[in-house]
Amino acid sequence: MPDLLQIGGVTDVMRGRLEEAFTIHKLADGSYPAEAITHIATNGHDGVPAEVMASLPNLKMISCYGVGYDAIDVSVAKSRGVMVTHTPNVLNAEVATTAVMLMMACYRELLRDDAWVRSGDWEKTGNAPLTRSVDNQKVGILGLGRIGQAIADKLAPFGTTIVYHSRTQKDVAYQYYDNLTDMARDVDCLICITPGGPATNKIVNREVLDALGPEGTLINVSRGSVVDEAALIAALQDGRLGWAGLDVFEAEPHVPEALRAMSNVVLLPHVGSATVETRAAMGALTVDNLLQHLAQGTVISPVPECVGM
Repeated sequence: MPDLLQIGGVTDVMRGRLEEAFTIHKLADGSYPAEAITHIATNGHDGVPAEVMASLPNLKMISCYGVGYDAIDVSVAKSRGVMVTHTPNVLNAEVATTAVMLMMACYRELLRDDAWVRSGDWEKTGNAPLTRSVDNQKVGILGLGRIGQAIADKLAPFGTTIVYHSRTQKDVAYQYYDNLTDMARDVDCLICITPGGPATNKIVNREVLDALGPEGTLINVSRGSVVDEAALIAALQDGRLGWAGLDVFEAEPHVPEALRAMSNVVLLPHVGSATVETRAAMGALTVDNLLQHLAQGTVISPVPECVGM
């Protein structure tokens, strides 16, 4: 059987299917038959280290469990004729739900009011302070791709006005901003769902955060690198930004103590797609891409750079 290098973990179901077609070697074990490896199964967090890819002369295909693939050097892979796939679409709805959940938790002060009840303050001191309504807000989406559109769709029943910023204008009814700072100045809530990588590194900087302002809310379900984390902490501490709901961070799983200490921040451990149902679908697509490539030389969901290979 052909040899596959496993980077990171796989589920039991994935492993069972893969073992029927491949001899599996784990990168974590510290050794692998480099010349024999033709396929890699990895994930968006671990990606493929540059030295590992360089060590595999007969590599043909990399299958990434996750929609984000910035930890894989696709340009190098493509130059070598190595196909790279990911798992789009199957997680769109789940990540969109997470974004809306974070937004609602910030607006309705979910953590504060939960603590109000648990501490006994409701009984001892009376009702909690009022919160803000999620209805009829103006929301700017940074990165109106498949997940961004799913977020817009989920917000529609709330009477939300959607605007967006992306690299190029799209054929949609929403207002397009070619300047992110201008959009941040005009919205109540900014939701980040743009890909990671050099082009978007710290694109949400102090200027954007200041434009969003003390009544503004930042939601990030994209990559931690998209937001200047130090600038975000300073803005929240200074009151230049009102609230933040974060599922991703610059140096995961490390989360700065300053963020953990603030009551106007909702924190999640990068679980945007982490439901049993969605992760099963992602795992199935990861394996399906590998098996179809092995059998036919084609794949189901190539990353955009590899379409047409």
